[in-house]
Amino acid sequence: MTDVAHTHGMVGLAGLEARLAQDLLYLELPAKPWVPEKRHEGERVRDVVVIGAGMCGLAATAKLVLTGITNVVAYDAAPEGSEGPWVTFARMNTLRSPKSLAGPSLGLPQLTFRAWFTAQFGEQAWEDLDKIPKDMWMDYLVWYRRVLNLPVENGVRLTGIHDAGDVIALDLLDHGEARRVFTRHLVLATGRSGLGGATIPPFLEGVDRRFWAHSADDIDFKALRGKRVAVIGAGASAMDNAATALEAGAASLAMLIRRKEMPRINKMTGIGSQGVIHGMHRLPDAWKWRFVDYTAAQQTPPPRSSTLRVSRHPHARFYLDCGIRSVVERNGALDVETTQGKMEFDFLIAATGFSNGFTNREEFAGIAPFIRTWADGRQTADMGPMRSNMSDAPDLGPDFEFREKVPGTCPMLSRIHCFNDAAMLTHGKVSGDIPAVSAGADRLARGIAAALFAADVETHFANLIAYDTPELQGDEWVDSTPLLQVEGTR
Repeated sequence: MTDVAHTHGMVGLAGLEARLAQDLLYLELPAKPWVPEKRHEGERVRDVVVIGAGMCGLAATAKLVLTGITNVVAYDAAPEGSEGPWVTFARMNTLRSPKSLAGPSLGLPQLTFRAWFTAQFGEQAWEDLDKIPKDMWMDYLVWYRRVLNLPVENGVRLTGIHDAGDVIALDLLDHGEARRVFTRHLVLATGRSGLGGATIPPFLEGVDRRFWAHSADDIDFKALRGKRVAVIGAGASAMDNAATALEAGAASLAMLIRRKEMPRINKMTGIGSQGVIHGMHRLPDAWKWRFVDYTAAQQTPPPRSSTLRVSRHPHARFYLDCGIRSVVERNGALDVETTQGKMEFDFLIAATGFSNGFTNREEFAGIAPFIRTWADGRQTADMGPMRSNMSDAPDLGPDFEFREKVPGTCPMLSRIHCFNDAAMLTHGKVSGDIPAVSAGADRLARGIAAALFAADVETHFANLIAYDTPELQGDEWVDSTPLLQVEGTR
């Protein structure tokens, strides 16, 4: 960008921020703080702690603050500017979502990516833009956080969750130093990995990690130059990792795809609507299961551009109907036994997604045994065959709150909210993807606001009684009652 364009962009961005500030003023946002202060063991208790400051964490935090719940903080283990997947393990060139989506703007036009982009680069540049570069999306989220002055602390990792009566105790590792904070509500905005983490196929168990990685790992692609690389999977992440390895100079690249045919149709995109966003979570359980089960069976195709990014390399090979039977390290390489015969590679990338199981996450050890899943009651025989990633999903309440497997065993679960990808089966895709994140943040904030008000109802009623600022001063009229009484005696 030229110096002139850069200067113009800064002026334009300043103007956008001024318009946003005016819109917030006109809408009386943020709302005035209204939650009574609470203390525990002499320390101030947060009203809400959000774990994660990626897109969903920022949207949730912003909506809470705008709702007048200002005693909130978001913690993220990553350095500032590296939250979420966008500049870490997201290896596509551009976002897959259409550029025009409102995303986390919370109904505020000046907070959209389009407003941010056009303020800097102009309308013609917007028209010329095909898809949003992923690094630019991260720049937008950094601006989003700054312009809303959101309370985010980086370098802070959650290590434990404990019941402390009417509050929740959180153990944190803050830049290497252990500390504890208390909160009334906890939001787990932990992104695509949700509550579990990377799904590792059984055939990779015991294989030295020098020879393989999950697609969400920090992979040294430069080290793959001249290597024989295989990628397991056919989704968007598989294509992105394969393309990155090829562009880094891999000698050969094999896509090992279990399916006989590549999925070609993105089914959920075809029915995307406000009805889906606001109606899915209200459907009977059998219908929720049916939608998610069908789309899982059909699978989501990788974007055309991502696939072409791989196939344009002459030394890339697509092996369909290629299941993996075993992986064995031998003489500094991997012998991979597949349904199409034996293959040898120097490095393997497993683009095998994430799991909903949360029993292996240390930070969730205090709550995992008590969380009710769909397998604990919501799934019924008429829903069809079990899918572990669906059956393991938490059985959430209307405000994304966890439910107890056995009532009374862990009451604090009702104040812990699952605002991440694991909520999809209960709530639809409103807590992990760009299209509906604002609707999800609104649903979450409304639920927490209602719960906080109900918990403090006696205080609010006492405030109602104590309020004594008169609207009328007593000099606005003349009392005619004595005159009427005199006239009535005549």
